[in-house]
Amino acid sequence: MSESEIDAIRALLGSKPRPVGWAARRQRLDEVGAVWPVAADVTLEAANAGGPPGEFSLAPGSDRSRVLLYFHGGGYCSGSIVSHRRMVTEAGRACGVRTLAVGYRLAPENPFPAALDDALAAWRVLRAGGYPAGRIMVGGDSAGGGLTLALMQRLREAGEPPPAFAWLVSPWTDLTMSGDTLASRDTVDPLIHKAYLEELAEAYVPAGTDRRNPLISPLFADLHGLPPLLIQVGSEETLLSDAVRLAEAAGAARVAVTLEVWPHMIHAWPLWNARLAAAREALASLGAFARMHA
Repeated sequence: MSESEIDAIRALLGSKPRPVGWAARRQRLDEVGAVWPVAADVTLEAANAGGPPGEFSLAPGSDRSRVLLYFHGGGYCSGSIVSHRRMVTEAGRACGVRTLAVGYRLAPENPFPAALDDALAAWRVLRAGGYPAGRIMVGGDSAGGGLTLALMQRLREAGEPPPAFAWLVSPWTDLTMSGDTLASRDTVDPLIHKAYLEELAEAYVPAGTDRRNPLISPLFADLHGLPPLLIQVGSEETLLSDAVRLAEAAGAARVAVTLEVWPHMIHAWPLWNARLAAAREALASLGAFARMHA
């Protein structure tokens, strides 16, 4: 893998200062996430996700009877179907399945548990549409990874069958911010820093709510009974310890877990798969995992 490619992505991310205000931040994430468009052979279709907007995608040769349900990152406060469209559609291609991306409600306008309610609604739309749980894969990056884990807890609590597996990219699993790589990776991570995470957490978590709530910080959840997990994280991320500690906790709970730590990679690097070989390789690894578990 070429370090020059990830350096080019770093340059893209650092080409402008972090915007001020939620609207500007949301616009900037859409810009950097969508700098390279969806491949011309992918079919997109607006979808009913149970309330929030949704979008189906299908690459040639993919199996419509299986679906990847995807929740974007953005710290629960930004991100969208637009920002993650290239990543989601290429993940569907790698797995050989249809995808459903969900534009769940964002904080601070819609704090916890709005996003989780939307995730559960999207899941139930797929189930009502005829998809067996075992034909649904669920994934997300960053906050979307945390949302994926929260959704699986809700399903378990409701006595509903789990998805085939979960795909977690750079997951944000600890909103108490106790991970040691928040400090040790601070100087090399171009995106995620503790003060920024604190701002996001304050916007997402209602005042007086314990951030150790397992539906908010899944690192502290009882993980028993969850389906297989594929966790992918970059070595240069401040959230590296969130992923590593989650893998340890899942293994201790006898959950089948695969942890991939990608050298030199930054937060949510599969977003830039159009120009980053390591991103395409990570998606190929996802595809191999899907063929084993779904």
